[in-house]
Amino acid sequence: MPRIETLKLAVEEAFDNKPAAYGEEHFRLFAEFKAALNAGEIRAASPDVTTATGWRVNGWVKKGILLGFRLGSIVDMSVDSVRQPFFDKATYPVKQFAADSGVRIVPGGSSIRDGCFVGRSVTCMPPMYINVGAYVDEGTMVDSHALVGSCAQIGARCHLSAAVQIGGVLEPVGAMPVIIEEDVLVGGNCGVYEGTVVKKRAVLGTGTILNRSTPVYDLVNGTVLRATDEEPLVIPEGAVVVAGSRAVTSGPGKDWGISVYTPVIVKYRDAKTDARIQLEDLLR
Repeated sequence: MPRIETLKLAVEEAFDNKPAAYGEEHFRLFAEFKAALNAGEIRAASPDVTTATGWRVNGWVKKGILLGFRLGSIVDMSVDSVRQPFFDKATYPVKQFAADSGVRIVPGGSSIRDGCFVGRSVTCMPPMYINVGAYVDEGTMVDSHALVGSCAQIGARCHLSAAVQIGGVLEPVGAMPVIIEEDVLVGGNCGVYEGTVVKKRAVLGTGTILNRSTPVYDLVNGTVLRATDEEPLVIPEGAVVVAGSRAVTSGPGKDWGISVYTPVIVKYRDAKTDARIQLEDLLR
């Protein structure tokens, strides 16, 4: 049986059938599981062309992450316990890097939790945070004050601008994490939540918020994009999305002239869009 399939079965057994006490064999299992997460061999979600979103959730990987929280005791992780105390689960220390990892972690207060994949040529501007289970592919920029939440999947050559919030999800284990595919630019102060999938080469303008409950109006194609009970919101490939509003058309809201927030697709990426954002290549 392939190694990953064996690992999957062992993780599911340890999670689904909780023993009276976890033994050394469980800690060895978790160490192997976390090493596979760190190496990018396993992911909380994987590309799958047979699904409507192009992705599938790997619930057993989330089970393994949650197993780590069960196994870990709270320990002192402080560099200086008097001046700056930190306490967390022993199973999830800060991720270790070396110069030959090829990851730029600029000094200034960033943190990357163990149990996530960070590819070569990723740049981390301080302060930013990458949580457990995340996958950040090669050449991506994670700018200052940006968050990559638990299990979020970030493609290659993306730019997560300052103060971007990419939501995380661990439970329920079958819930889709946020997916940002390759070559996506996420503008400053954007928030992407609740399993939203942003397809390749899309651009999210400053302050755009995407979630399951707010529809997206595609002015180019004359359609409205929504999440359903079964599927998350999906932003099409190359879409340029900005923060917009729509008027309330009935009741007191109409009388008071109120509008509510909605994201709007104003165009699809073209040569002019590419020229405006080509500066990103100079920063990598």
